[in-house]
Amino acid sequence: MNASTAAQAADIVAALLFVLSLAGLSQHHTARAGVAYGIAGMAAALVATVVVAGRSVSAGPIVLILVAGAIGAAVGLWRARRVEMTQMPELIAVLHSLVGLAAVLIGWNSYLEVADRDPGTAEALTGSLLRIHHAEVFIGIFIGAVTFTGSVIAFLKLSARIKSRPLTLPGKNLLNVGALVAFVALTVWFTAAPSLGLMIAVTVLALALGWHLVASIGGGDMPVVVSMLNSYSGWAAAAAGFLLDNNLLIVTGALVGSSGAYLSYVMCRAMNRSFLSVIAGGFGIEAPAGGTEEQGEHREISAEDTANALAAATEVIITPGYGMAVAQAQHPVAELTRRLRERGVTVRFGVHPVAGRLPGHMNVLLAEARVPYDVVLEMDEINDDFAGTSVVLVIGANDTVNPAATDDPSSPIAGMPVLRVWEAEHVVVFKRSMASGYAGVQNPLFFRENSSMLFGDAKESVEAILRELAAADPAPGTRTPQAQPAPA
Repeated sequence: MNASTAAQAADIVAALLFVLSLAGLSQHHTARAGVAYGIAGMAAALVATVVVAGRSVSAGPIVLILVAGAIGAAVGLWRARRVEMTQMPELIAVLHSLVGLAAVLIGWNSYLEVADRDPGTAEALTGSLLRIHHAEVFIGIFIGAVTFTGSVIAFLKLSARIKSRPLTLPGKNLLNVGALVAFVALTVWFTAAPSLGLMIAVTVLALALGWHLVASIGGGDMPVVVSMLNSYSGWAAAAAGFLLDNNLLIVTGALVGSSGAYLSYVMCRAMNRSFLSVIAGGFGIEAPAGGTEEQGEHREISAEDTANALAAATEVIITPGYGMAVAQAQHPVAELTRRLRERGVTVRFGVHPVAGRLPGHMNVLLAEARVPYDVVLEMDEINDDFAGTSVVLVIGANDTVNPAATDDPSSPIAGMPVLRVWEAEHVVVFKRSMASGYAGVQNPLFFRENSSMLFGDAKESVEAILRELAAADPAPGTRTPQAQPAPA
């Protein structure tokens, strides 16, 4: 077996490992194996790439590849060790932007490389092959540039460096449609008569479109945006694969692009959002100005009174949100769950599909704290049970438990399915203040008769409740402990 055949075999193995990785990541109990498959597949792909490059170029470029790989690995390990779980959405947005930027640079390099070839050489492209190549270059640059600026804006919104409210320029829908029409026209023109000016024009157009698409999407839809940009980065990688004649990059990009698109579609259905509207930058959606003013009087509750309510409860549901992640309260919450279940209280979790800033954000945090998987339920599995629940603890959630989504047609989150926590006997909301949520709208839940506000850091508040429960712990045998499943 020669080096070329070995590299092709490595590409096939890597592609299969990537498929296994996606399958593994679809379930909690196989997620670790899915990550391991992905790492192994990427390692095989990198080795195959270096082997193929080593057969066609001198030692100098190979050294540069290895140095670049070492620098990238060092930066990746450094950031992975330092990044907080709450910053993971921003990190992913940055990584997506790098994929888009790479696709743009590859497109430009491919165009310049072909343009510099002597027409009389065997490597020169002519006729229909040249036109196909020009179309690939143009489309690859467009997708990559949209991904780049869109991901940068997503990073700025997710990290609160810019406001999360949607940008509503006059005629924003016409601007988006006009940009797409201009792209099609420029592609036809470039395919027939390529020029440097058209390359610059499509790059600028795509950069502006990517910025406007994501800037036009409000904070309530940002989890979908992260998934959508993941899809865009996959298609950008696939486009780069065509330009580099790399089958593995094409397959990998298609896997990422299609899985990201499907996840975005599923999330849009969970949020009652139009998939086409979201990916088109909120096309057709007029974002009404949601009020941020308080809508009544709220009632405060202490950690001691919350502990008493929990001790007297028979059914408790905890609905976590981004605030739990910010406070890093998942471990005290897991301990509170264990303590209550030992007292015979039935404790479950209700997780909204877009809780946090990333799909599956809350599930990862709860798994990290070793909360049993069987008590962590999705919105559709638990929404009908709130009416029979004694106490609901809303820990850092806001927009995902906002009754305005069902009661106020003028709300920016109108129509979005939410956790109906207000149907419970008593709701305790853990928040630092009365500030509005990420979507920028006030939550009427805070002012309902059966709701109480427990202000402060979520981690400190839960720890205070644990201390109160410990101080009032009943004598052994006074309540029947609930059977505990094996830890996750």
